Amino acid sequence: MDSLVFQLTVKLPHYPHSMQIMVSASEQVQDIRQSVIELPDTFQYTCFHLAHNGTRISDFVELSDVPGITPDSKLILVEDPYTEKEARLHLLRVRELIGAAGPRIDLVNGINAGLCLFDGIEVEEGNDSKSSTEGLHPMANFDFDAPASLDQFLPKIPDTQAPKCVKSIALSPWNPPPHHLRQKGHLIYIQVTTLEGEQFQITSHVSGFYISRSSSNKFDPAPRPAPKDSSAHSLITLLGLISLSFNKEFHALQEWNAKKEALVTFAPTNAIPAAPWLVPGPDTKYYHHQSDIARPQETYLIAGTENVDSLRDFNEEFQSTRELPRETVQERVFRERLLSKLFADYTDAAVRGVVLIAKGEVAPLNPTEGRDAQIYVYNNIFFSYGADGVGTFASEGGDEAARVATGKDVMGVKYVNGLDIPGLSTPGTVVVDYLGRRLVAQSIVPGIFRPREEGQSQIDYGGVEGKDVVANTESFVPLFEKMSRAMRVKKHNVWDKEGKKHELVASVETKGLLGTDGRKYVLDLYRTTPLDVDFLEKHWKGVEGEEADKGYPHRMAVLRPELVESFWKSKMREYVTAEIEKRKVAKEEQKNADAAKTDAGEGEGEAKGEDSEKLNKVDTDTLEKNSEEPDNSIDISGFEFSLNPDVFSGQQPETDEEKAQMEKDEKDVRDACNFLLTMAIPRLISDLAEGEVGSPMDGHSLSRLMHKRGINVRYLGIIASSADEEGAKLNSIKILAIQEMVSRACKHVLNAMLRGLPGPLVPFCVSHFLNCLLGAEHNPNPKVIPDVSLWKLYHDADFGFQKLTIESLRVSIEKEVSKRYRYGLQEDWVSGIKHLQMLREIALKFGLQLKIKNYEFGAPKSTSEAANINSEASPPTNGNPKSKSSKKKSPVASIHEASVPKAPSTTFDPEDIMNVVPVVKDSSSKSLLAEEALEAGRMSLIQDHKEMGQELLLESLSLHEQIYGVLHPEVARVYNTLSMLYYQLEEKTAAVELARKAVIVSERTLGIDSAETLLNYLNLGLFEHANGSTETALAYIKHALGFWRIIYGQAHPDSVTTMNNVAVMLQALKHYTDSRKWFEASLAVCESIFGKQSPHTATLYFQLAQALALDHDSKGAVNRMRDAYNVFHAKLGPDDRNTKEAESWLDQLTQNAVLLAKQAKDMQERKKRGFSMTPHVTMSTRPQPQVGQGPVTPHGVAESTTSASGLGRMDSKSIDELIKFIEGSSEPAAPKKKPTRANPKRRGGAAGPGPKK
Repeated sequence: MDSLVFQLTVKLPHYPHSMQIMVSASEQVQDIRQSVIELPDTFQYTCFHLAHNGTRISDFVELSDVPGITPDSKLILVEDPYTEKEARLHLLRVRELIGAAGPRIDLVNGINAGLCLFDGIEVEEGNDSKSSTEGLHPMANFDFDAPASLDQFLPKIPDTQAPKCVKSIALSPWNPPPHHLRQKGHLIYIQVTTLEGEQFQITSHVSGFYISRSSSNKFDPAPRPAPKDSSAHSLITLLGLISLSFNKEFHALQEWNAKKEALVTFAPTNAIPAAPWLVPGPDTKYYHHQSDIARPQETYLIAGTENVDSLRDFNEEFQSTRELPRETVQERVFRERLLSKLFADYTDAAVRGVVLIAKGEVAPLNPTEGRDAQIYVYNNIFFSYGADGVGTFASEGGDEAARVATGKDVMGVKYVNGLDIPGLSTPGTVVVDYLGRRLVAQSIVPGIFRPREEGQSQIDYGGVEGKDVVANTESFVPLFEKMSRAMRVKKHNVWDKEGKKHELVASVETKGLLGTDGRKYVLDLYRTTPLDVDFLEKHWKGVEGEEADKGYPHRMAVLRPELVESFWKSKMREYVTAEIEKRKVAKEEQKNADAAKTDAGEGEGEAKGEDSEKLNKVDTDTLEKNSEEPDNSIDISGFEFSLNPDVFSGQQPETDEEKAQMEKDEKDVRDACNFLLTMAIPRLISDLAEGEVGSPMDGHSLSRLMHKRGINVRYLGIIASSADEEGAKLNSIKILAIQEMVSRACKHVLNAMLRGLPGPLVPFCVSHFLNCLLGAEHNPNPKVIPDVSLWKLYHDADFGFQKLTIESLRVSIEKEVSKRYRYGLQEDWVSGIKHLQMLREIALKFGLQLKIKNYEFGAPKSTSEAANINSEASPPTNGNPKSKSSKKKSPVASIHEASVPKAPSTTFDPEDIMNVVPVVKDSSSKSLLAEEALEAGRMSLIQDHKEMGQELLLESLSLHEQIYGVLHPEVARVYNTLSMLYYQLEEKTAAVELARKAVIVSERTLGIDSAETLLNYLNLGLFEHANGSTETALAYIKHALGFWRIIYGQAHPDSVTTMNNVAVMLQALKHYTDSRKWFEASLAVCESIFGKQSPHTATLYFQLAQALALDHDSKGAVNRMRDAYNVFHAKLGPDDRNTKEAESWLDQLTQNAVLLAKQAKDMQERKKRGFSMTPHVTMSTRPQPQVGQGPVTPHGVAESTTSASGLGRMDSKSIDELIKFIEGSSEPAAPKKKPTRANPKRRGGAAGPGPKK
């Protein structure tokens, strides 16, 4: 029965008296209860239990554990007596259901958090061909050179407002009930004003809700006498009894909500919603702040008067959840789902604590210490500053080292959480950067504050008080060994200050603590990998002296775990290769022995064979069988390789043997550092140069790509220099690397200025900083205009930011970039800055939310020009036909209603800084179970088990949704992956559905302008086109291109693919002239990146020639085809398939050019008669890979993004038909559905079949 899914009947006390729910026997009863609460017919029930055969069922058992339950059983919903908590939560729920709860102003989430623009994109309903015949399409009149428009960030104003069910509903001023009435069961008092304008006082009683005799000036909470008495168990039912229009409006509200995509309206539960860095200002119609008497009451409604509901022992919850059973899949799902929710709750509580500490609302435990050494406890979470308050890191770089250590620690905790070793506990850990300070939030490990007896240390394993004392309690060894094996950490010796040797299985910095709860905790995971010795020897100059100022700011430069893993793999490959060589030699010897010896001697040969078998652990029979593929049976159990994380950190070995071992360990670490410089970085550069992976669009996607390859951000300088050597091909990478270095330098400069600055002064500091960096051209001498009253009030604050000038800021940035990234910015680096993109990078790194307006970065315009700009229609109407643009202009124009600035104006004002949100790094790991299912599905598809693969993929999707909740970045990624796979499996409708979900979830959890969201939009456009909705596809791609201009600017390498896709789509809609414009734009970008003599560019000449032929420009077509032929001939040789194909086209086009001239007149006549034309050049579009990945074909082979094969595909057999069509001599037959040949392929390789057309 466990896997059985069946329909269960639940009997209800009120209309409709029964309901059916689909359940599985392994579901928990609380899941069924949740379904009842969320279904439209049973909204009103919140306080109830389920019973079976007259017996109450516990919410926490599985359905299969309920005695006597069968698919025919009926459960009965029994209404329970309310408690005060249940009554409060019922009121909250009702307020949300009837639309009375306005938007909450949340401490953590910021303005417009979780915004979704997807449902506001104007998409043409209905038939593509109808609208295309009118000559209108989303890309009509598209301006390729228009500047980026910030109005992209504006949500669409809904056409209709949500229906109102009541005028107001809130707690009554008569709250709380007096003691003698509490004895009678009174819980809370509620005040309602109905739409009819009547005011009612409602008493919440243990039995339900009733209308009382109280009024606004008389207190009498007894029930009204008949016939005006009304009571019900649910508040919704009661409102329906007292207000005639309530039920009608409530029904209308449900219908109104049902029109919206469910994913757009849900609140994220397991992830912090993404807060956009640009938000509408308070003077626009997008901004609503309404009066709501119940808003300030919500804190009480959620948590009660004592606030006890929100106090949780997070550490106990984390550890007991980890100890839950995990034998069956169902147990693992339940456990991982609880963990995911717990991490989300903990992160939320930690961020709230940080914001309150920053506002000065939480008192420190040690107020007499310096600010950086102060510690706090709030909501059972321990907070400390990510600064060196007590001198632990004095010799490593002080505050800088401490800051890095906290970031590395949270990464280490995340890694250990991912390993999920039974018996090894980690504290909940979150790092939050807010207003210039970094705080670390940790769950309180029991016993960590307890003073130990004399001679006993706090720590049971690893270094105590630095490395002076070393503890190594035996009971920790097996657990730490498992962890270290996974992290490739070597068992090694360390010496304490007395020279005593200790053997440790983890770094001396990694500590083990036995909590008073008997659990073994691992702490301080910031040194799980070795130091980057090469880098430190070149650039670390100590902490004192002149040299130190130029040297790297700290000594915490360690290698990344991804690099250690990649180095380990390369070592394993060497081992396997050596084994194969050994085996070959042994085999040759064996053959020689067999051939040379007589029968008597053969016995010896066999003995030798056995010998070699012992040596290589390989059976000679297997060798014979696998002589073709000798690597099939290599046994790697003999391979061991790991790194000692404590080399080069002051350890002093004593005996010769120990010294030799230490030298060997040091050599291994140096080899790893060398691997980073000679393999990892050059490989990334060559992959990007060859177009083998998706090219990053912004700083975040570049640093993520570097991290994936094990390259630290401190190597951005080398990345920039290497990209520069590659020339125009990697110009985008060079620009991004410099932009990332400058924006990170800005973050450090701004952090230092803001540290300790009172909250109300932050906007003055930030706006002045931005004016000095980005507004220098607009106002070469920006000044802070002080608010005198604030300056007086905070007279002891540090007003150093007022002294900041354009020159001093530039010097600081150059110094930071040189120090941190070992890169010398060119003298004119400021002129190379892309203002908008730099502003975005700084805002995202710092958590800024700025007002949407036209920021003027150039020289100030005269008053008349400025006024003109403010009244102009905004660029989002770019490309919209005039008939539609009028609709869009009106809401957008309001954004530009700012008054015309008076000289000397600055680009940024303090009012432009709307909010600062915390930037969070958490330690929640991915779900192993969901990842395993996804990988299994992928493998099945690669092995051609299509049905099984699809089942596993759907199972993986279901696991992701169950474990993470639907609104989570990991779920967005799995939607995107699955949509790609379904597209390749020709399941186009499913691909579109999943791609839509990927777009919405990534918009709400990663951000409306994140690079991942943009790529999801491009793929959705592609799948919509494949599914026959080309107009819709173009609308989505246009939206994405608008954001691409904001994220990167013009001419990104991967935009070649997108422009080509648009051109092909426009061809499908028979807009040949527009299609040709897009091919020309795509060619211009391609020429600027690869040059005119590249096969990439030749492919585009080839396609453009066809587009010109379709657009009746035969002369242009011949010229472009000749260009293509010349490049292919020069680069690939006369015998290449591409060269021959171009030659064949060129001959045909040239022959027909003369003929066409003669037939021009005839052509005109035919056009007048409305001749229907279908091109037979079956080009096809292609998906956009995520940054750093090649797109995966159905055969699992990554294709190039910008390689020629990617730039559209043709069916070469159609030359004759195309020529006939151009001449107008016959109407071509409808194209058959068949896979197109990818053509031409870069460097002449054969291409795999492209997506079907």
